[in-house]
Amino acid sequence: MLKKLWRNKEIVKDLAINDFATKYAGSYLGIFWAFIQPLITILVYWCVFEFGLKAQTPVPNTSYIAWFSTGMIPWFFFSDGVNAVTNSLLEYGYLVKKVVFDVELLPVIKILSTWMVHLVFVGLMLIVAIITNGSLSVYAFQIIYYMLATIVLIYAIGKTTSAIVLFFRDVSQIVNIILQIGVWATPIIWSYTIIPEQFQWIAKLNPVFYIVDGYRQSIIDKEWFFEHPAVTVYFWIITLILLFIGKQTFKTLKPYFADVI
Repeated sequence: MLKKLWRNKEIVKDLAINDFATKYAGSYLGIFWAFIQPLITILVYWCVFEFGLKAQTPVPNTSYIAWFSTGMIPWFFFSDGVNAVTNSLLEYGYLVKKVVFDVELLPVIKILSTWMVHLVFVGLMLIVAIITNGSLSVYAFQIIYYMLATIVLIYAIGKTTSAIVLFFRDVSQIVNIILQIGVWATPIIWSYTIIPEQFQWIAKLNPVFYIVDGYRQSIIDKEWFFEHPAVTVYFWIITLILLFIGKQTFKTLKPYFADVI
């Protein structure tokens, strides 16, 4: 796959930029809508939980907005990415029907388009961390690793869902429902430390936990990912299994894509 991306890097780049630019074409605010909705969501949750419910962060001397944003921003990237990749073949059906175009590039194009938005929010997250905590540490560079981990996980899940949705259109709605549940099932708004210690492993079974907790380790907890080898190994085993399933599903169904679009 990496060889395909390198050979077609210009096409992938141009299509990703075009996808990002045309998503909100025709609206007055244009691409700003990509940032307005997530930003409002963060602000609403922040006001409700910090000022309404008087929620406290599990980390001493850390503001709630800094702690909350480091969990919600990677979740936005994951959920938006999975949704976008799931519908990528449907959205670009005209390219799927072209024999000369490699349809395996479409999920990557959607991920890159979503990643552009994520980069802006990462910048905002770092600014909030600097304002509330005074500075950033070298651990912040670790976000690059967790960002790549998120991309691989999105791609692994999306390879399966994007192929199956062509034959079973309800998959798109099922994915939406799972993601709606996932935002509450993942320790984003709440901390997994509220669970009795003997049951915390259940929360860690969710692979997105690794990503959300990783962003927080990079900005707030100041811990390296290799300080948690068990969770790291588990995440990559699950992700590689999902990659294998996605590859086999995509390969099996690919000859029939053009017939069902």
